[in-house]
Amino acid sequence: MGRPRGEVVTTSAGDLIVFRPRRFELPMWAVVLGLVLRWSGRLLWWCLRHPVATGAVVLELWLYVEFDWPGLVVPLVVASAVSAVWRWRDESSWWAWLAGPLLGAFRRVFVYRRVWREAMTLCGLAETFDRRHVLPDLLRVRSDQALDVLTVRMVRGQTPEQFQRVSANLAHAFGRRHARVYAERPGDPPTRAGRWGWVLRLADRVRYRDRPTVVYVALVRTDALRTLVPPFPVPAVPDFTALPLARREDLRPWSLHLLATHVLVGGATRSGKGSVLWSLVRVLGGGVASGLVRLWVVDPKGGMEFALGRPMFARFACKSFEAMADLLDEAVTVLRERQTRLAGTVRVHTPTEVGPLVVVVVDEMAALTAYLQDVELRKRIASSLGLLLSQGAGVGVLVVAALQDPRKEVLPFRDLFPTRIALGLTEASQVDMVLGDGARNRVALADQMPRWAKGVGYVILDGTPDPMRVRFSYVSDDDIRDMAQRFPAPADASDILAQVGRETATEPVRLPLPRKPSGPLLPDALRNLLDRDGGGEPR
Repeated sequence: MGRPRGEVVTTSAGDLIVFRPRRFELPMWAVVLGLVLRWSGRLLWWCLRHPVATGAVVLELWLYVEFDWPGLVVPLVVASAVSAVWRWRDESSWWAWLAGPLLGAFRRVFVYRRVWREAMTLCGLAETFDRRHVLPDLLRVRSDQALDVLTVRMVRGQTPEQFQRVSANLAHAFGRRHARVYAERPGDPPTRAGRWGWVLRLADRVRYRDRPTVVYVALVRTDALRTLVPPFPVPAVPDFTALPLARREDLRPWSLHLLATHVLVGGATRSGKGSVLWSLVRVLGGGVASGLVRLWVVDPKGGMEFALGRPMFARFACKSFEAMADLLDEAVTVLRERQTRLAGTVRVHTPTEVGPLVVVVVDEMAALTAYLQDVELRKRIASSLGLLLSQGAGVGVLVVAALQDPRKEVLPFRDLFPTRIALGLTEASQVDMVLGDGARNRVALADQMPRWAKGVGYVILDGTPDPMRVRFSYVSDDDIRDMAQRFPAPADASDILAQVGRETATEPVRLPLPRKPSGPLLPDALRNLLDRDGGGEPR
């Protein structure tokens, strides 16, 4: 016999009271209606969040109802033809407005959503709150020719540093080799002009707004840096705020802001430091020929690197260390003169033909600061370099230096270089030495460069802590000879003639330093005994 529900039931012992609530059973029509309303609400919310996809589906249904199968086939053929012409005429805008959003939406659903929970959990980004797992939310995927940029809303309490520490894990979790994590949206807002520019600027203000709860994960889908980068065109008047030197992972050019900064290039032997230096010399060629730029080059390797481009250089020293020290001293003289002339007028020098930009290029800096045997000459060079690096950026006397060993003993003033480039390095600790503390944790893996990655490196700009992976253009010997003929330094520059005589001077002969006589290896008492003859008289 069943017990009545909804009443107090007492056991035979009388010491236990059991409450059993009355069971309420919904009719089937109410259950079905609730499910329909629930899924209808979700569908309506999805349509509101995806108006483009919703409009496309509604349009296709209307065309099918009105025109049957031709209403579906003809628009697809016309859209494919328009897309092909659009890509042929302007591929960058085609990727930005059509192919990128479509590919990103597809990969978000069928690639990343499928393994999102597993990847977040195994990479240690899942949190537990109130006995349930909380995962970062994948908001959007933006794709282009080479990258997938995932917009992820972090779990409350997480920081971008937690994602940066596991960036390598994220890359391999999604089947890629490279991944980078950005705390802010990568890239700068585009410059908008034209009639509807104000509308686009308002849209960019929303797109590029500050979002502290969001992190951006860039996954390299196709490594665009595996192929050589051809030399960039030489502008007639170089833009010192945007000199194109390299190719980024998203196939766009990477430009160097050279004005009012110093550049440090660190890399092991045969890592491609010459690509960086010659790419910079090439894009400055128009300014060299017009007198807007003066290149002062120091090549301690006897001219093995820069002798081919000698006609472009206003100063050139490669044999005599005294000539190299004189070159740096003359750069300090230019610095002092400009400080006196520009004080109280401007804070940043603007290059002109009367007051050109002086770029001091030093290849293998360690030969001057650590390996030079003449101590006095080494101190003189270090003093000049310290003054140039601490005071020369504002007056247009810039230093571009390359070295293999980035230790503090080799380059004690490496912190004075705002712009830094790390090519292939031999040790993990050297990455932070070149790019700054914490750069390797932010996925600047310069110590893991493969063999083919000559000229591939990570760049750190002043004010942007996130490293960027780029590949610098390859300038061959024929290209160097050609640009040396096309863009020679002005022939009437007196500094060229003065440098020719000093550079061809032979290395001064140094007399050997007097050496103190070495003392005996025997104790004094035993030596005195040996100095005496058998009769006790001294020898």
